Amino acid sequence: MNDPLASRIRPQELSQVVGQRHLLAPGKPLYNMIESGNIPNLIFYGPSGTGKTTVASIIAKRTNRTLFKLNGTNASTKDIKDIVSRLDTFETPNGVLLYLDEIQYFNKRQQQSLLEYIENGKIALIASTTENPYFYIYPAVLSRSTVFEFKSVSAADVAPAVRRGFDILAKENETAVLVDDDAVARISAGCGGDVRKAMNSVENCFFSCRSENGEKHITAQLAAELTQSSAIKYDREGDEHYDINSAYQKSMRGSDPDAALHYLARLLQAGDLPSACRRLMVCACEDVGLAYPQIIPIVKAAVDAAMMVGLPEARIPLADAVILVASAPKSNAGEAAIDAAMTDVQQGNCGSVPRNLQNKHFDGEDAAVKGQFYVYPHSFENHWVRQQYLPDAIKNKKYYVPGENKNEQAFKAYWDKIKGKK
Repeated sequence: MNDPLASRIRPQELSQVVGQRHLLAPGKPLYNMIESGNIPNLIFYGPSGTGKTTVASIIAKRTNRTLFKLNGTNASTKDIKDIVSRLDTFETPNGVLLYLDEIQYFNKRQQQSLLEYIENGKIALIASTTENPYFYIYPAVLSRSTVFEFKSVSAADVAPAVRRGFDILAKENETAVLVDDDAVARISAGCGGDVRKAMNSVENCFFSCRSENGEKHITAQLAAELTQSSAIKYDREGDEHYDINSAYQKSMRGSDPDAALHYLARLLQAGDLPSACRRLMVCACEDVGLAYPQIIPIVKAAVDAAMMVGLPEARIPLADAVILVASAPKSNAGEAAIDAAMTDVQQGNCGSVPRNLQNKHFDGEDAAVKGQFYVYPHSFENHWVRQQYLPDAIKNKKYYVPGENKNEQAFKAYWDKIKGKK
């Protein structure tokens, strides 16, 4: 009874898990893995209260491995060493299943300490995080794991869990309870796709409601009052966390400062300062870029100031920077150029570095061509001279196409004039 309702109501079978049909419906890859009992290293990411811990617990029951649980907020390298020391003992005859919650709080060294053991199969890792794993998890760990995204649960999927929660409390407390449909709908919608948060609201409603004639009556008004009081606290990990980040950047890219400020406010209200700063910095580089090159150090300074002062004052430099990014001219020419170049490299479309660019200091006697023949541009008018820089195989390749803005067009005009004289 001391455990929270969310723990007492936790599903014991995959069929009882709320939502996540894209992962857990029969025939889906994760479902098949769990049913087979052959569990690879897994990373679950998504908002809080969407079933990550629940599914990990169900997996633990399907394996003969010894289960150990760690939380990245308070675990240390010593905790990992303690688990490793138990390998190949009577405690762990079939190996270890390590459930590591909030892995984003593990630093690089801590994550590296896992590598040897998850690679040789002695430890099967199930890590969960509310953050994008491609930003927060060490690439070597990521490459040895299968990533599954858990999505916010719809209000319709939460509603049966809300009713079940009230039924459990009524039975435990031997008290009849009447729950209005509107109250269920309010709690289901107000939890933001977080089932744990919904269960907290159920408990709050139940225990704050007085009994009349041996019955508790849960009204929509009561549900609204108690759901509202907890909404802000958990918004950062609730419904639309990732959608808000996306809308935030797309609003800046779309040159709508009002919309960008709205989504910034939602991120800051949820306390998600890191995401607000990261997306802002990315947008300055990706979407403004060469159209206004000075924006990158300006935004970096605003981000540094925001991280230094923290909330609530961080809202001021971030608002300035967001308005600047949204209002600035746009160019993705730099991103498009590097993506095109990387595509060529990935496909092996490279060729040898031209001899005049190689780091040649000495030619052997058997060298057919002696000398590097590099021409120093600063020795010529306008500090430019015509010579080949790309490999022969792609010598005429063009990656960079200047954007239609005054900065890039000015640079283009400058070099067209100089190169046209030669």
